Amino acid sequence: MKMKHIPFLITILLTISTSDAVQAQHNYKTALGLRLNGGAGISVRHALKGNQSIEGILYSRWRGLNITGIYSVNYPVFDEPGFNFFIGGGGHIGFWDRDRSPWWDENKRYHDNRMVIGIDGQIGLEYTFKDIPLNLAVDWKPAFNIIGITNFWAGDAALSVRYTFK
Repeated sequence: MKMKHIPFLITILLTISTSDAVQAQHNYKTALGLRLNGGAGISVRHALKGNQSIEGILYSRWRGLNITGIYSVNYPVFDEPGFNFFIGGGGHIGFWDRDRSPWWDENKRYHDNRMVIGIDGQIGLEYTFKDIPLNLAVDWKPAFNIIGITNFWAGDAALSVRYTFK
């Protein structure tokens, strides 16, 4: 994707998010739990007005730390209360230790202390149980580092298991 397409995609997301045509119903106000991917992380997802939500992700990888914030729009799917499709975008900042490089760094070009800042996308499906305070989600979160090691990272697929608060 070329950088000139990003403002266009942001405009589309904002237009969709303000539409009253389809409103996802959150069965929770806040959900807190684990996000399990190639590393281990904590996910906090908070429902905003209408079909909007935000998610904060803190996870460890390559003996480092990554912090991500995502704004999403949510849509009901499967004619089943509790199922939502979500799509969104945001950003991240990450740090890792020089003793561990990412697996894709075969030549150890980045074998030192590193910091990256970038943009993230996210697309996924969640289910919130009606009778118990549990939310399960699967998502794919591609990212593009724009500061530090500039590269595209498409390998972040995860399962989130979260406790819900009304």
